[in-house]
Amino acid sequence: MKLKQYAGKLVAAFCSLTLCSSLLGVTPVYAQTASQDLTLIRQKVEDFLLAQSAGYPGKVSVSAVAIDSRLKLADCASMQMFLPHGSRAWGRTSVGVRCNAPSVWTVYVQANVQVMADYLIAAAPLVQGHIITERDLATNRGDLAKLPPGIFTDSTQAVGMRVGLSLSAGTVLRQEMLRITPVVQQGQKVILSSAGRGFSISAEGTALGNAGEGQRVKVKVANGQVVSGLARQGGQIEVVF
Repeated sequence: MKLKQYAGKLVAAFCSLTLCSSLLGVTPVYAQTASQDLTLIRQKVEDFLLAQSAGYPGKVSVSAVAIDSRLKLADCASMQMFLPHGSRAWGRTSVGVRCNAPSVWTVYVQANVQVMADYLIAAAPLVQGHIITERDLATNRGDLAKLPPGIFTDSTQAVGMRVGLSLSAGTVLRQEMLRITPVVQQGQKVILSSAGRGFSISAEGTALGNAGEGQRVKVKVANGQVVSGLARQGGQIEVVF
């Protein structure tokens, strides 16, 4: 009898919660780690990309791909967003989401950044060597992220440039198609000028290269000194100190 009582006490002392609960018909309650809201991650990714694309022309809209609901992540109080190497806030992209505490995890979320804006096209056929005017330009509207790089979104970017190769009407204008029209050419006699508070000076010189409006060019003056300035119409070189 004493042996049976002793065995019963041992069972009671070492009985696990699961086993004892099963014997008593009671369902055990376990502490569970809170899961991260995946919808919140998606929202933070979209907010991050909108901030990264601030300053883009036109209207920017961002849509992150829904995260697989089967993914279970520990709740994170502070998430860090980052663009992986080779990614940017443009078109189809990827954003990294990192949690360092209380748990450590990293996921990557796919998203699309759409940039709806006007871009320039040729209003009529343009022959090689033609100097672009306002009348040569028209606009279309579309997603810039789906167009080739180097397009123009404002007429002031293209007016005055020279057509590098003949273009048909409706061609989307890109920087590689146009050439800057030189306002100063190598060997040309130019006038250097500079002005400031209480002074104004000018000198003659010889341009050492070609330059378009506002481009920097080197000029050799009479004493042999080489000065750099900004090319302007009429053979003028503006020296800014």
